[in-house]
Amino acid sequence: MNIGIDKIGFFTPHLYLDMKDLAEARNVDPNKYLIGIGQSKMAVIPPTQDVVSMAANAADKILTEEDKEQIDMILFATESGVDNSKSGAVYIQRLLGFKKQVRVVELKQACYAATAAIHFAHGHIAMNPDSKVLVIGADNARYGLGTKGEVTQGGGAVAMLISRNPRILSVQDDGTYWADDVMDFWRPLTHDEALVDGKYSTNVYLDFFKHVFEEYQAKTGFDISKFDAMCFHLPYTKEGFKALKIAIENADAEVATKLTREFENVRRYSNQIGNLYTGSLYLGFLSLLENATDLKPGMRIGMYSYGSGAQGEFYSGLLRPGFDKYIEHQAFQKTLDARKRLTVDEYEKIYNSRIKDEKTRKLDISSDPAKFVFAGVEDYQRQYVVR
Repeated sequence: MNIGIDKIGFFTPHLYLDMKDLAEARNVDPNKYLIGIGQSKMAVIPPTQDVVSMAANAADKILTEEDKEQIDMILFATESGVDNSKSGAVYIQRLLGFKKQVRVVELKQACYAATAAIHFAHGHIAMNPDSKVLVIGADNARYGLGTKGEVTQGGGAVAMLISRNPRILSVQDDGTYWADDVMDFWRPLTHDEALVDGKYSTNVYLDFFKHVFEEYQAKTGFDISKFDAMCFHLPYTKEGFKALKIAIENADAEVATKLTREFENVRRYSNQIGNLYTGSLYLGFLSLLENATDLKPGMRIGMYSYGSGAQGEFYSGLLRPGFDKYIEHQAFQKTLDARKRLTVDEYEKIYNSRIKDEKTRKLDISSDPAKFVFAGVEDYQRQYVVR
């Protein structure tokens, strides 16, 4: 049975910070950000958007009423959860008007959880072929003003409809995975911002990739020439390029050139948004679909998923016949180009204005153009508005 990604959508807020402006404010050579990190812009998340509202905006773009009737499971992957008990998925069930005969679960393992959700959905549909599953990866990456990780912040949400006979990608049951308890990145319950050992985390990311890709090749008998593109978790785009260089180290020149060219399409949107945590890998896949010009049905796409702490996995998917009918070339680039550029002072004010541990606070939502917005808290209960 073919099971995989039938639809994919993305949302990020209407604000961004140019990395040249941030470099100037932090007295850093702009090329350290633009070339060394591989980022040109960073999405800025206003206080009127959180992972729930961003997830709702992303899912709303792709779902029909018929889809909602067939969906019987919502899997919400995030490491920026808004409640230690209540799943973000149950907010989505109400905000988007799903039926009540639906399972709602939130999943966590750093940036890996959306991949786990796809595989869980795959198993569910294998047992229930008429079911559809909504998988969402939504996060707000925060490291703190003036920190080393500041340039790798970002945020947004990727929503994917998983079904049998998918129209975009058939997910293959060929994954290899690797886990180890390491402290490369973590966020204690008392912290609003992540703690990270940056160099160590990069080394772990690359080491895990070597493990899972070598095991994948041994398991499947496929070498690098079997892939037409490679997608990676992109905490910053240069990190994915480092993994790609490992993958193509012994490839012939034609294969290496092709995969390097396609990686530029994979990284294009992330370069303008920043880190998405759980959604990062799948934003790269969407970016590949919308920016590559030579993809064809049956092509094999490699997927490297990584979540600090740490879990890694490599698997593949095959592009479905007619997939290009459901993809609009550079569609999301138009949205990115329409965003408002902030000054560093404006960005810092927004960064410091989010709701933390406040019992009651009403937010001004008038300047947020999104359909779904976070309007504040009343007696610690989060309030969402649907326009």
